[in-house]
Amino acid sequence: MDGDHACCEGALAAGCRFVAGYPITPSTEVVERIAARFPSVGGMFIQMEDEIASSIAMQGAVWAGAKAMTVTSGPGFSLMMEHIGYAAMTEAPCVFVNVQRTGPSTGLPTQPAQADMMQARWGSHGDYEIIALCPNSPQECFDLTIEAFNLAEIYRVPVMIMMDECVGHMTEKVVIPRASEITVEPRHYTTQKPEEYLPYKAEKNSAPAMVRVGNGYRFHVTGLTHDERGYPSTSLEIHDRFVNRLIDKVRNNARQIIMLDETDTADADVVVVSYGITSRVAVKAIQAARKNGINVGHLRLMTVWPFPEKRLHTLASHVKAFIMPELNMGQMYLELQRCIEGRAATYLIPHSGGTVHNPDDIYQKIVYAARHPRKKKETAK
Repeated sequence: MDGDHACCEGALAAGCRFVAGYPITPSTEVVERIAARFPSVGGMFIQMEDEIASSIAMQGAVWAGAKAMTVTSGPGFSLMMEHIGYAAMTEAPCVFVNVQRTGPSTGLPTQPAQADMMQARWGSHGDYEIIALCPNSPQECFDLTIEAFNLAEIYRVPVMIMMDECVGHMTEKVVIPRASEITVEPRHYTTQKPEEYLPYKAEKNSAPAMVRVGNGYRFHVTGLTHDERGYPSTSLEIHDRFVNRLIDKVRNNARQIIMLDETDTADADVVVVSYGITSRVAVKAIQAARKNGINVGHLRLMTVWPFPEKRLHTLASHVKAFIMPELNMGQMYLELQRCIEGRAATYLIPHSGGTVHNPDDIYQKIVYAARHPRKKKETAK
């Protein structure tokens, strides 16, 4: 099946039973299959009037007890930004699927890009954390959609699945295990009595337990700064404590969240860092370079947010150069530069989208980086 359909099947396997969306190329096939499959499993798909309505209807379903997601592409993702911040602030566990296409604005609706990566992390205002996963095959569209729902339940954050048009529309074999072989994280509900329950009280680096609307608990859901009862507060102390918890529950658990796929990095002088469809294009260039005697490795980002800065710090102790091809003009490359901080050379291979890279362009950059490594900056004494 193709990646869009595999994403649907992953959502079903994860227990998703509510999806709200609005048609937009190249993501529509996800919700088309959802609409066809949901009646057989007791789920509900609703086509809303736009992406703004879709992203908030999804969160209403979450508070009513459902596992829920919404599906879109670039222009629709832009419209959802306010509600991504709202999901972060209210700690609503939900999944946003973005099958990326070229932009800005309407761009090329049927062509691939990876140009929404920074928007996924920083698109809504204020300080908050999200998790974003990036599949590179239909199989991973299935597997990582399940993982996205599991992470959303564990950390009570909005989780993004950052696909691209190529991965969404390519067709490959997808193995769907028996339900008994799939790990599904349940919704974590409180065992406290209604008079004892504090909806936003949690231990450090963790998320609070939830309740369903209508189950006898009194609680307040608001995008305003709120205390542990959920009531709006103008206290600067409460705001500081609350925002820090929103951030710490992801940052301080990054080791458990981040998934990477590494090949031949132990002896590498040059490492290609990539994600999504670009990681598959890079493989041919990497294989050609190793065949010609260059020690080159591959670091594939399955989790793009949080960014694997600690792993990059470790690799930079022996790697001379890092190369990053992206279907954008340099977005995640900014994170790569920040993490390397003069420890090694860094090279961007930008591409405005519409097509994928020519593998030869990546090969030529690998050869250049191997032959012309920049000197590392001296550490300030």
